[in-house]
Amino acid sequence: MTTERTLPTSFVWGAAASAFQVEGAAREDGRSESIWDRFCATPGKVRNGDNGEVACDFYHRYPGDVALMKELGLDAFRFSIAWPRIVPGGRGAVNDEGLDFYDRLVDELLGAGIEPYATLYHWDLPQVLEDAGGWVSRDTVEAFVEYTEAVAARLGDRVSNWITQNEPRVAAWLGYGLGIHAPGRRDVAEMLAAGHHILLSHGLAAEVLRRDVPGARVAIALDLNPAYPATDSEADRAAARAADGENNRWFLDAVFRAGYPADIVERFAPAAPPVREGDLAAIAAPIDVLCVNYYTRRVVRATEDGFADVHQDGAAHTDIGWEVAPQAFYELLLRLRDEYAPRAISITENGAAFEDIRLHDGQVRDPERREYIAGHIAAVERAVEAGVPVEGYFVWSLLDNFEWAEGYRRRFGIVYVDYPTLERVPKESFHWYRDFIAERGR
Repeated sequence: MTTERTLPTSFVWGAAASAFQVEGAAREDGRSESIWDRFCATPGKVRNGDNGEVACDFYHRYPGDVALMKELGLDAFRFSIAWPRIVPGGRGAVNDEGLDFYDRLVDELLGAGIEPYATLYHWDLPQVLEDAGGWVSRDTVEAFVEYTEAVAARLGDRVSNWITQNEPRVAAWLGYGLGIHAPGRRDVAEMLAAGHHILLSHGLAAEVLRRDVPGARVAIALDLNPAYPATDSEADRAAARAADGENNRWFLDAVFRAGYPADIVERFAPAAPPVREGDLAAIAAPIDVLCVNYYTRRVVRATEDGFADVHQDGAAHTDIGWEVAPQAFYELLLRLRDEYAPRAISITENGAAFEDIRLHDGQVRDPERREYIAGHIAAVERAVEAGVPVEGYFVWSLLDNFEWAEGYRRRFGIVYVDYPTLERVPKESFHWYRDFIAERGR
C-alpha cells in the first residue's frame, strides 16, 4: 500500500448509518411509531416481513460500535436522529428521554475523538404526521421546523455539522410516487408536493440552525445518479437528459438555482409542485456543504413513455444489481463543480452490497467491497486534484443493517452483523479502510 498523499490532511474520513436502520429499541423511552414501522407491518411491503424493532440494537450497543469507529481511525461519524423519539406526537411535547440518547451518543463520539455529523431526517416520519397528510401537507414543514429547534437546543453546543434532509428524491419519489418505500403512496401530484415540502423544510431548518447554533455548518444530502445514453442516438440522449432531470437536476436546481427545471416541469404536467411565494428562495438559501450520496450510474434508452434502464453486460455489479462505475462518480463531481459551484462537497454515502459469508475461521472476506471503496476513493482523489472542493468521504455503512424494502437481505456494512446474536465482526474491508486511513489519510 502506497503512502502517497493526494488529499489534504484536513480531509475527513468517516462512516455513516441511520436511525431506523441500526437503532432498534422501537418501543423504548417514549419513541412513537414511524412510517417505516407501519410500512414494515404491512404484509408484502418488506422482504421476509423484516422490521426495525431490533435492527442492530445500536441504541444499547453504541459504546462498542464507537470503539470500532475509534479502531478504524475515523475522523467523523454520520448518524441520523429519529424524529419519533424526539417529538412522539409529531408536534408539541418534546421527549427528553429521546434527546438523552443522542446526548449520550454525541458525548461518546467526542470522547473517542470522533466528530458527530447529525442528519435530522432519514425517512422516519412520525406516523401521526403521516396520518395528518405526511409530507404532502405543508403542516409537516412547520412540524419539522419545531423538531429542528428542539434538537438544536439540546445538541447545538457540541454538534457543528448538520444535514437537514437525506435524499429527498428517495423519500418523495419512492415513498409517495412509486409506493415502494414508506408510506407507500402512488400519486404523482402527491409525490411532487412531498418533494417540494421536504426541500422547503430543508431551507427553513437551515435558518433555525444558523440562528440557534453558532458556527453551524449546514448541508443537505442528495443521492445523485448520473444518466448516460445507451447509444448516441438523439432519442437516447434525450432520454438520458430526462432521467437526469427527474433524478438529479430537479433537486440540484432547486437548491442552487431557486427553481425547478422547466423541461421536467413540463414532463410532470399537469401535476406540479405547490410552490408559494418565497418558497424557492428559502430552498436555495446558501448551504455550507453539498452532501453527495453516490452508488452507481444509470444507462438509459428511449421508450414510448419515457426511458428505461439498460443493463451493462460485462460490467461489474453489486449484489443489489447496481453497476460499479467509479468513472461516472468522477465525472459527476466535475459536473457539480462546473454547473453548480458548491462551496464544499462531502461524500456522505458510498458503498456496496455483496453476498458476504462468514467463513469457518469466523472471518468475512469481501474483496469486492474493498475494491469498490478503493476505486471510488481514487475517483475522489482525482476530482480533488482537478479542483473539486471535496472535503470528506463517509463509507456506507459502518454496520450491516436494515436495508429498507430489502429488509436484512442486503449487506452494505464494513462490519458484519450476525443478526441472531448481534455479534459484530469487522470484515476485510474494515481492516483495509483502517489501514488506508492510517497510512494515506493522515
